[in-house]
Amino acid sequence: MSGTNRPRIALLGFSIECNRFAPVTTEHDFAIRTLLRGDNILADATGPAPRMLGELPGFIGEMNGGEPWEPVPLLLAMTEPNGPVEQAFFDSLMAEWETRLRAAGKIDGVYCVMHGAGLTTGDDDPEGTIQAMIRRVVGPDVPVVASFDLHANVSDSGIETIDAYIGYRTNPHMDMRERGAESAQVLCQLIGGMKTHIARVRLPIIAPTVTMLTGKDAPNRPYGEMIDLGQELMQQPPWAGRIVNVSVMGGFAYADTKFNGMTVVVTATDQEAAETLAMEIAKAGWAKREKFFPTLTALPDAVALAKGTEDRTRPALIFADVADNPGGGGRGNTMYILEAFHAAGVKDALVGVIYDAALAEEAHALGFGASFTARFNRSVENDFSKPWAADAKITALHPGPIQCRRGIFAGGTVDVGRAAALDLGGITVVVISQRVQCADPAFFESFGLDIAQARVVVVKSRGHFRGGFDEFFRHEQVIEVDAPGLTTPMLHHFPWQNLPRPAIPLEREVEWTP
Repeated sequence: MSGTNRPRIALLGFSIECNRFAPVTTEHDFAIRTLLRGDNILADATGPAPRMLGELPGFIGEMNGGEPWEPVPLLLAMTEPNGPVEQAFFDSLMAEWETRLRAAGKIDGVYCVMHGAGLTTGDDDPEGTIQAMIRRVVGPDVPVVASFDLHANVSDSGIETIDAYIGYRTNPHMDMRERGAESAQVLCQLIGGMKTHIARVRLPIIAPTVTMLTGKDAPNRPYGEMIDLGQELMQQPPWAGRIVNVSVMGGFAYADTKFNGMTVVVTATDQEAAETLAMEIAKAGWAKREKFFPTLTALPDAVALAKGTEDRTRPALIFADVADNPGGGGRGNTMYILEAFHAAGVKDALVGVIYDAALAEEAHALGFGASFTARFNRSVENDFSKPWAADAKITALHPGPIQCRRGIFAGGTVDVGRAAALDLGGITVVVISQRVQCADPAFFESFGLDIAQARVVVVKSRGHFRGGFDEFFRHEQVIEVDAPGLTTPMLHHFPWQNLPRPAIPLEREVEWTP
């Protein structure tokens, strides 16, 4: 940042992954997760166990380790994946972002914590709307950097209004702090005079969530291979020294927008480098298109596998309820797997976390050790969340905030609300009052449950659990179950209205010409 004197950096964010088929998101949903203003943003970001995710703590940590700067925190709105955001609430956020940004006075740079798969009830591109407002307020010369979840859907306005596009590289998302730190480094270069160009290439691939793993040991990782390729090529001629960032955005199908589709986004110091590298990576991804057809385990087969763990010579198994993932807008309360495992007499099993506030409150009212009939989903939210009941004993109660230790929530605090562990006779179920995906072992361990002793674990999560539970289960011990739900990777089940078609895997015969 040569030539600058304590640059003033505006900090703001809007982070939500929206499933068009899920219930509308309200102000309450943000308030119980992360809705912070002004200095409260800095206090949380630099605290021992932030409520927010890692990008902004990573950005601030990197900036604090360099030359003097002045943070100008505005407003951070972040919540669990859900349905489209209520328009009136989003409008109030927009008014507040703009008011605070104008009141900030002279700004030398802007950092935006985005997700990239947001919706409102009246806007399919709220991130683009926010970024356009920022550019209108700060003018054409103030550098703006935005970081995005790799599930972002890339719109025109999502790249035209910023100077650098920084996407996650890992799924599960283990690099959020690193991408925040990278955003700080790039913004400092921009403030120092670097000029950039952004190019993008979109493929007709609507990648199902289970085909987007990036870990080197994952059994099927065509998406991870694209990310790896981008990182390798940017260091080689003719691109070396010209590329600022390579981001391969897998996209989020359930947003159902006109700009869905796997997209390569390259930020570079010249347009030719950005365009040629983006195309090279896109062509390599297209060559792997057959790997983006999902394969899941049928529920009857999952039951047989769970029963098979009674043979102690076989490994324990973890079953992912990928179709009811709160991390993709699922309600976290479908009973298909739990009911089938219970009926089959599966033993030594842990199931979590089930979102059912009424049941959790009843357990707290009855108290530790009480036996009762646990009635799940007494008020049905959607077509998949059917009522079900079983005899239960309350084995643990918890007030709500959980200190997480691994994976995407590592080092942070997640408030699950009043919660309880219920023994259904060989199956212990953790029931929570605030919806979140089961991505961290702490969601069981906080109730005194020993994951290492379980023969069967069922998690309401699509893939982030792999980053938390990998100390107990290898990839070959993971069973992705085909059951109904709002986040099923079997995309033909949805009444799509906006997705660009034809696209893999909804159609098999798809043409794309570079």
